[in-house]
Amino acid sequence: MKKLRCSLAVLAAIGLAAGSGAAQTPAAGLSFEVASIKPAPPMNPQAMMAGKMHVGTKIDAARVDIGFASLADLIRTAYNVKPYQVIGPDWLKTERFDIMAKMPEGATKEQVPEMLKALLIERFGMTVHKDSKPQSVYALVMAKTGSKLKDAPPDPVAAPVDPSAPPPAPAKGEMTVSTAEGDMKVKPSGDGRGATISSSRTGNMKMSMGQDGLMHLEASSMSMTTLAETITPFLDKPVLDETGLKGKYQVALDLSMADMMKVARASGMMGAGGPIPGAPAETASDPAGGSIFTAIQQLGLKLESRKDPVETIVVDHIEKTPTGN
Repeated sequence: MKKLRCSLAVLAAIGLAAGSGAAQTPAAGLSFEVASIKPAPPMNPQAMMAGKMHVGTKIDAARVDIGFASLADLIRTAYNVKPYQVIGPDWLKTERFDIMAKMPEGATKEQVPEMLKALLIERFGMTVHKDSKPQSVYALVMAKTGSKLKDAPPDPVAAPVDPSAPPPAPAKGEMTVSTAEGDMKVKPSGDGRGATISSSRTGNMKMSMGQDGLMHLEASSMSMTTLAETITPFLDKPVLDETGLKGKYQVALDLSMADMMKVARASGMMGAGGPIPGAPAETASDPAGGSIFTAIQQLGLKLESRKDPVETIVVDHIEKTPTGN
């Protein structure tokens, strides 16, 4: 059970981080020289706990290695949008692929999004159009009581790095997931009841399962934009930051396990439907994310329902299976 809980925590962490960083603005007219696309093997909790799960994007010189990416992930990276801005069939989140590609000579990692766009068009027959119209959203705003957030501590001074030295070996069970804003390191806790996620977006974020059945998240350094993006998967519509707070803060949230599992499923990291073998029975949860409202109120913030214009990428056509390698 402890391993299961830790697996669920790490899966949810990855689900939260997936798509959470904006890609660089792409240049035009580029494509990969060659690219191999294969269906990704199913999620393997044992491999994930051992730090051996092939997840995320790694760019080494001209080589681009993408693991366990959904079509929704690829589209939002290619068009520099958030997950909620991609409109298409539900299976875009569950059909996952491993991609190995070679960039043309002189290309840079900032140009990968444009090459992904070309890959989706050429190999998956994708056609899209852009749309912008008022949609129901939640605005993250200050409560009348005022913010209860504490400022994040100063960023630690990074130790000098010897470019000729080999990269340090990962800690036991540690897994690195590459995102658009840098690497995210996921390290399960020693007691099997949670994990620590380290990234530039959240600082060190500790996740631990309490005796009360709630998952406690504690981020050492999080902007309000990141907070809005983090809680969006728990809700029935996007969250936009309208707090006016520009700094980074210490943020703590208590979330139900049912909501954590829902996020992992919604991200496609876990089964799209049916029970998870060995998982605790799920209880009915408020589709509007009632526990999130309570957690946000404890920070001196609140969520207001509004209608705001949202730019979206609407997928008109895309094949489930790419053309041959």
